Amino acid sequence: MAVPKKRTSISKKSKNLIRKNIWKRKGYWAVLKAFSLGKSLYTGNSKSLFVRQIKNKTS
Repeated sequence: MAVPKKRTSISKKSKNLIRKNIWKRKGYWAVLKAFSLGKSLYTGNSKSLFVRQIKNKTS
């Protein structure tokens, strides 16, 4: 026979929520940094990463 579970206390809920928000925030900053690096590479303004430039041969 199914028995109902006990309710989770408010303090436990808030701890889980805080932990989840920290995890989401880390992902947000990682995405922001990756996007910023990609944008700087695309525009050629990168100072932290060196990319070899390929020159097109014209015939």
